[in-house]
Amino acid sequence: MEAKAIKTERYLSQEKIQKHLQNVEYIIMAAPAPEHFKDTPIHFTIFLNTADTIPADIQTAILNKFRDEHKIGEPAELLSQIMPVGFAISSSQDTPMPMLLVKPEDQRTIANVPMHVMDFLADSDEFFEAKEKNLTGWSYSYEV
Repeated sequence: MEAKAIKTERYLSQEKIQKHLQNVEYIIMAAPAPEHFKDTPIHFTIFLNTADTIPADIQTAILNKFRDEHKIGEPAELLSQIMPVGFAISSSQDTPMPMLLVKPEDQRTIANVPMHVMDFLADSDEFFEAKEKNLTGWSYSYEV
């Protein structure tokens, strides 16, 4: 079974991103990892709604909290830094999809905001959609 790609219809503007992120604490995204990563079949991205530098020990504590809450195994290929993030809109999704903008041309042409991003490969039985059905999904967490 092959999963269909999420078709982006448009991107949020800078102003709409700022409005969209009001009261968002973080976004967690799970996607299938490349096939050769058998022990870490899920590609996780945690988008923290801050552009502040986070000390290494706090980063570790945050990552461990996510791992405990979502029963996520030992991470591999961990990247934890401030990165530009854009937001894509598609008719098939209820919420905008966060997109880590790695390519310089995307950073120039897609409106984005700096966010602290934790990007890694791991395993978790709680994200079977990504692991077994090759689906990508994301979930927003809002400040109370």
